[in-house]
Amino acid sequence: MAAFVDTHCHLDAPEFGDDAMDVRSRARREGVRHCVIPAVSAAQFGVVRELAHATGDSYGLGIHPLCTPDAREEDLALLDLELAARADDPRLVAVGEIGLDLFVPGLDLARQEHFFRQQLELAKRHGLPVILHVRRSADRLLKHLREVPVAGIAHAFNGSEQQARQFVELGFRLGFGGAVTYDRALQLRRLATTLPLSALVLETDAPDIPPHWLYRTAAQRAAGQAQGRNEPGELPAIAQVVAGLRGLPLDELARATTANAIAALPRLGPLLAG
Repeated sequence: MAAFVDTHCHLDAPEFGDDAMDVRSRARREGVRHCVIPAVSAAQFGVVRELAHATGDSYGLGIHPLCTPDAREEDLALLDLELAARADDPRLVAVGEIGLDLFVPGLDLARQEHFFRQQLELAKRHGLPVILHVRRSADRLLKHLREVPVAGIAHAFNGSEQQARQFVELGFRLGFGGAVTYDRALQLRRLATTLPLSALVLETDAPDIPPHWLYRTAAQRAAGQAQGRNEPGELPAIAQVVAGLRGLPLDELARATTANAIAALPRLGPLLAG
C-alpha cells in the first residue's frame, strides 16, 4: 500500500470532537502515514501540540488570518515564547497556519498584514518554514515573502500558473487537496498536471474542502442528505485523482509528494525515517 503525508489537517477542529483518535486510526489504515496539524489561534497552541504527540504526527503554531479580528499583540508574544520553548520538540515543524484572506468580507486587511508580517519575522528568527493560507491573496503574500524570505507550503493553492511558479521560485511547495477532484476546477487541475512534480504536496484540510464524492449541494442538504465529513483518510483517493491527471502510478506520486513534504518541512525527515 502506498504511504502518504497529509500536509494540512485540522484534527483539533470541533467537527472531530472526541473522535479525533478514531479518525486518525482510520486514516492510518488507509495509508496516511503522517499528518501535519496547524494551529489557527493562540488558544490552540497547546491543543495541537498535545494532539500531535498523541497521534505520532507533527504540528505548526500560528495565527490564521480569519482569527486576526480577535487576536491580540500578546498572542504574537506568546507565539514567540512557544516557538522558543518548543525549539527542541521534533514534532514542531512550521509556523502556521498564517497568511492573508481577501475572500471573506469584512476583514481588516491592514490588521491581517500586520499579523502575517510579524509571524513571518518570527518564522525567520526561529528558523522554521511556514504554512500559508492563500485565498485571493497570492500577489500580496509574494510581496511580503520577497521582503522576508522564508519557504514552506502554500496550502490549498488556487492561483494562476504565474503565481504558482513565483511561489515555487521562492522555495515553496503547493498543497493540492479535495478541490482538485472537481471536474469544473479546470485551472487547478491544469496546475496539478503541468507543474513540476517536485512542486506538489498533498493535503486534505480536513474537515474542510471535501472532495467531490463527499460534497452535497444546498438543495441536497435541504432534502436531508448529510454533508460528508472530510477526514485525512480521504487523502489516498484524492491522490489517485492527481496521479490520474499526471499519468503516474499512485505509489510513485506517494513517494514524490512525501519527499516534497520533507523538503518543505525539513523536520519531517527524522519523523518519517523511523
